Amino acid sequence: MKKLAGLKVIVLTLLGVMSCSPLRADVRLPGFIGDHMVLQQQTPIRLWGWADVGESVEVALAGQKATATPNEDGRWQVELPAMKAGNQPHSLTVTGNNTIEVKDILIGEVWLCSGQSNMEWSVAASANAKAEIAAATYPMIRHIKIPRKPSTTPLKDISAPWQVCSPETAGGFTACGYFMARRLHQDLEVPIGLVNSSWGGTRVEPWTPPIGFRQVDALSEIYQSVLQRTPGSESYRATLANHVETTEAWIATATEAMKSGIAVQPSPDFPAGLVPFQSHQDPTMLYNGMIHALVGFPIRGAIWYQGESNHGEGMLYFEKKKALIGGWRTLWGQGDFPFYYVQIAPFQYGNEDPTILPRFWEAQAAVEQLPNTAMVVINDIATLGNIHPPNKQDVGDRLARLALKNDYGKDDLVANSPEMDSLEILDDRLKITFRDTGGGLKTRDGKPPSHFEVIGVGSGGYQPAVATIDGDAVILSSDEVEKPVAFRFAWHKLAEPNLTGGTGLPVGAFRGGEEPDFVSTLAIDREYQLVYDLDLSKLNERIEYDVDHSENVSAFDRIGYLLELGSGGDEGQAVFVSMKAFTDDVKKIGIPTAASGARFQQAVEAMDVFSSVETVTEGRSIATGNLEFWPNNYGPANKAGVKNASNTQYDFGDEPSPPTAGYGSMQVHNFAERQTVFAINHWSAAAGADLGIGNSSGQHRDWTFTANAGSYAKKRLRVYVRPAH
Repeated sequence: MKKLAGLKVIVLTLLGVMSCSPLRADVRLPGFIGDHMVLQQQTPIRLWGWADVGESVEVALAGQKATATPNEDGRWQVELPAMKAGNQPHSLTVTGNNTIEVKDILIGEVWLCSGQSNMEWSVAASANAKAEIAAATYPMIRHIKIPRKPSTTPLKDISAPWQVCSPETAGGFTACGYFMARRLHQDLEVPIGLVNSSWGGTRVEPWTPPIGFRQVDALSEIYQSVLQRTPGSESYRATLANHVETTEAWIATATEAMKSGIAVQPSPDFPAGLVPFQSHQDPTMLYNGMIHALVGFPIRGAIWYQGESNHGEGMLYFEKKKALIGGWRTLWGQGDFPFYYVQIAPFQYGNEDPTILPRFWEAQAAVEQLPNTAMVVINDIATLGNIHPPNKQDVGDRLARLALKNDYGKDDLVANSPEMDSLEILDDRLKITFRDTGGGLKTRDGKPPSHFEVIGVGSGGYQPAVATIDGDAVILSSDEVEKPVAFRFAWHKLAEPNLTGGTGLPVGAFRGGEEPDFVSTLAIDREYQLVYDLDLSKLNERIEYDVDHSENVSAFDRIGYLLELGSGGDEGQAVFVSMKAFTDDVKKIGIPTAASGARFQQAVEAMDVFSSVETVTEGRSIATGNLEFWPNNYGPANKAGVKNASNTQYDFGDEPSPPTAGYGSMQVHNFAERQTVFAINHWSAAAGADLGIGNSSGQHRDWTFTANAGSYAKKRLRVYVRPAH
């Protein structure tokens, strides 16, 4: 007992001493400041860390010194004079309550490398990896990989070691970054530092800081969502205060209900808008966890390879890239630092519309409108069955070219892929003049340029073009287009075009000219005869066509439907679908009323689909078309056994039921794509009819029960036949 009492006295005495003499915190640096690092040349060297409030901190590097005193949060910061690049290693000494020494520091060029898997992709996983790794003795190239770590709040510090490039380490480096660094090091003879903050499969939104979203009006919804989840913001406080108020009122009511023995309503749900983001794919999460702590560390610029996870967004991606680049530049405080990025490669992307990817390429190219940005095109080194092209050597080399030309004074270097400078319409031809051709255009295989298409009035959509090179220009023509007015190039997700500049840099997907409106491009009048024309605002149980040429129709072998829908001043939507004749009775090819006796639930042959609606799958001779034409009521059961159809949702495999003069369905489908091509239902309801092109975004794909006809200012159906020859 005496021993325990004595021990208690000693412990209490020590606690008393500790309370009178506070512990002194060691001075420390961010976890990414370490041995073998590279500091950016020719810019003030900004360094920071943490120490006791009021403690004097001295920083010394290469004979230069600076002192600082931590603020109330214990953070200190200094700036040392700019230094020139050199191969001589330096030591950094930081002295406060303790002393830190960081060794083998080089002064050179620092590049931030970010994006998703194609940036994270390692040298070891790239083409010719064994030989590349064996030859990777470049001690002046250094690399740091920032740990994958999402965060709901901005992290002040992140830790990772710097690695010296050697055959033992290079295999784990970012391949794009390494091959860029190798070219820069060889040409400039200076050290290169790579800060690799990337994560496979990620979208652009998690890499973007809140201020970036705030700067872009098109992304205000994302910004408000971020803001509402930020404790301390006005939106957060107001929403939480309202929730507290309603919850307190509920508690009072529930308390009285308990006393009275009566039922009470459920308590108010916690506001979804206040729930912190959870996924590493949510906005700001990777900026917070993998970028924020680096902000202010001097860099020359950034390289970026990302987009596969956003590739279906079209021009919205341009807005998101504005937010990313603008946000980073604002916070870094280095002005419009260089931002070079890679256009994603052609890839299969499942069964999606082949033009979705070209529209995304167009959005990526639009980012070059921002100052001090440039894009690398890689459609010549794709692997169509592999979303990760292993040839990262050319990617890195092309990124290096941009930096060498724009940032390191190599003015004579051709670094950009050729781009359209002007378009001239020459009656039956188009002339596209290019800039940045590197001495003139050529093709990789010596054949005429591939993947050009032209369009004109009555051309039946885009048609393949004959392309010929004329110095810095390409001349386009087509026997199928009498007077072309617009063109597109490499407008397919699998396009690997052969057109390059004189240096071999490939031309990326683009388009030009003013396309005719969708309906005028269709070659309907060349092949088809109009049978019925109906303003769908006149829908009723008894259909009276505005034009009825059925008495003038003889034998026909195809039937076509042109549906146009528009709201107010917009361009509207349109679809033209035709198929091999499924009946020889012209009276049964219009709206299938009870009076017409038309009822068809069947597959159709050789279906052609052309549409201005991007989500509608276009094509010729589609073998998976089917009709649901009847005047009856119908249910969702797939009694006909249509492939891919649901038994519970109204779609392309429904079951007609009594009465015959019922709800009514006039629907054309592509069951392989699980897609409604167009639908006209419930015509007896007039303004309450269902109209749609493509799949409905509502509960039922085939527009059943949408009652949306009244929302369209323009709604017109034309029915055609192709006379049999």
